[in-house]
Amino acid sequence: MYDPTQLRTFLAVAQTLNFTQAARRLGLRQSTVSQHVRRLEDATGRPLFSRDTHSVELTEDGEAMLGFARTILQAQERAAAYFTGTRLRGRLRFGASEDFVLTRLPEILEAFRRDHPEVDLELTVELSGTLHKRLEAGRLDLVLAKRGPGATHGELVWRDRMVWISAEGLRVDPERPLPLILFPPPAVTRARALEVLEQSGRSWRIACTSGSLSGLVAAARAGLGVMAHTRGLIPPGLVTVPDRAGLPELGTVDFVLLQGRRRDAAKEAAEALAASLLAAGDRLHGPVPG
Repeated sequence: MYDPTQLRTFLAVAQTLNFTQAARRLGLRQSTVSQHVRRLEDATGRPLFSRDTHSVELTEDGEAMLGFARTILQAQERAAAYFTGTRLRGRLRFGASEDFVLTRLPEILEAFRRDHPEVDLELTVELSGTLHKRLEAGRLDLVLAKRGPGATHGELVWRDRMVWISAEGLRVDPERPLPLILFPPPAVTRARALEVLEQSGRSWRIACTSGSLSGLVAAARAGLGVMAHTRGLIPPGLVTVPDRAGLPELGTVDFVLLQGRRRDAAKEAAEALAASLLAAGDRLHGPVPG
């Protein structure tokens, strides 16, 4: 009933919330992407996106279609792998940024290992900037991380807004330096937070620095200060800082996939894992409850 090509296009639009970005990811014309979405909506008899000249959002039926689309495409991929008899092998060095510690990334990796038991998956969790450097040095085969402002490298998984978050009820005193909870350099969120504060003339001080997201979350929950974070990945127990606090806008951030230069079995495994992450990219939005 549902065309797999149209489902892949739907997922790309749902994850980027941008028809142009989805077209670029898929290597299609934007008009083709629009056509695929329109035909899928015709097949379902329901609108899957609400869109105007400024934004694209999933409807309630679009949210429901996410799970169905993933299930259909995953079943198709498993069937294709079974009947073609291809089995991936080798060592795959995968790097993921700290942002994904509290998400469903472990479930996606578990499914990949189940489907490709002969791939030795080696996971590195680090700051995005550090992962980029390790990939360039040939020490990783695939990276899922943030990219800096203005950068165009990598395959876009999704784009999200950055927001200021803190413990609920934390009061931000405009007369005193803003207490910051930060990753160490070369973290993308650290650089962005300091940049916008300097541009707005807002004074600040560092209340906590940690290379671990768990450490930053603990400090924020304790009320030590505020931290810049992706809106779709706000950890449990923390909330966005109210607009009345007058903190400057942080803008958007891109999460991308980047592959290394190897041409052996690791490249095939990296491409397979990249496809799995792109197909399940919407599952990386939002932390796992609890």
